[in-house]
Amino acid sequence: MSTRGHSNLPLTMRAWQYTSTTTGLENNLILNPEAPVPTLSSKYGDSEILIQVLSTSLNPADYKVPELGLIVRAVIRTPATPCMDFCGRVVAATRTVDTFRVGELVFGRLDVTQHGTCGEYIVAPTKVCSSVPAGLDSDTAASIPCAGMTAYQCIAPHVKAGDKVFINGGSGGAGTFGIQIAKALGCFVTVACSSAKVEQCKGLGADEVIDYTAVKSVSQTLKEGGQVYKLCVDNVGLPGDDLYKAADGYLLPEGRYIQVGGPMSFASLKSAANNFLRPSFWGGGSRKIELFMLKGSQTQDLDQLGKWAVEGKVKPVVEEVYAFEDLPEAFRKLKTGKCAGKLVIRIARKEDRANAVSP
Repeated sequence: MSTRGHSNLPLTMRAWQYTSTTTGLENNLILNPEAPVPTLSSKYGDSEILIQVLSTSLNPADYKVPELGLIVRAVIRTPATPCMDFCGRVVAATRTVDTFRVGELVFGRLDVTQHGTCGEYIVAPTKVCSSVPAGLDSDTAASIPCAGMTAYQCIAPHVKAGDKVFINGGSGGAGTFGIQIAKALGCFVTVACSSAKVEQCKGLGADEVIDYTAVKSVSQTLKEGGQVYKLCVDNVGLPGDDLYKAADGYLLPEGRYIQVGGPMSFASLKSAANNFLRPSFWGGGSRKIELFMLKGSQTQDLDQLGKWAVEGKVKPVVEEVYAFEDLPEAFRKLKTGKCAGKLVIRIARKEDRANAVSP
């Protein structure tokens, strides 16, 4: 294998693993103290780095995808390690890597894979990584990638300064980033959230907050303001919700509706299918609708998000930081759907977290 880096790397590591998700991922996780450390590609030309993970953060997809059962087993071999987001230190690289150096702090997001980020080491393609900017700590950096890039790619390509944006679900990971990104781009931002999260959303910069517990219908409240919104980002996606069907009444004619979140259930799939397939003359909506998927240059997007974080324009909201050993409890908290920001897991041992802020 053509690599460079430390020659005294361990052969095994601590990693959370699962072989089944029956009764829930959180109830099937086992901490393996001797999981094999993943290895860099031996193929000539592959640009990969081996990373000692310092911190990760949780996203709903981290449990929703594994819990798809047989559908995902065809893609992910078990025992598998969950999670996608990471911040860590480069400890080795393939010879073709010239963008990152051994010892550098990087952050990014893996695709869902057998070797996720809840282990002490991961292998990542350089195209999904970015250097941690000076002054950013590992917990904060690890909270950015998935939720931050989701919000950025949902909003940035579709708006300009002065546009109005509506975000359904403003208090979760993608929502808290979405509010701040839209404001950084000069937009007027309206969000929907529960009464307990109203002040948080206002504090992040929301110009208008709809408390969904205090109104008869969010969609009706939006329609009363007329066709003024350039973009709707739906981070909730509840089955039976008429938010998209009603979008003709609050989105501009050229407005766009982007579906991000939603429960993994038959009812949700049926509701999404109706939104995408039912034409307007059969009771469907007529505005552009898109099911969000991450795309494009992740490095470039991470560079921008890191820059904004250091400048204070986008401040990642971390609700709670968990010890590595408490990962199942963190998943239980995530599954309540009541998180006001990101849940971060500290992976590396205390002695390995020294100097975990980029100089």
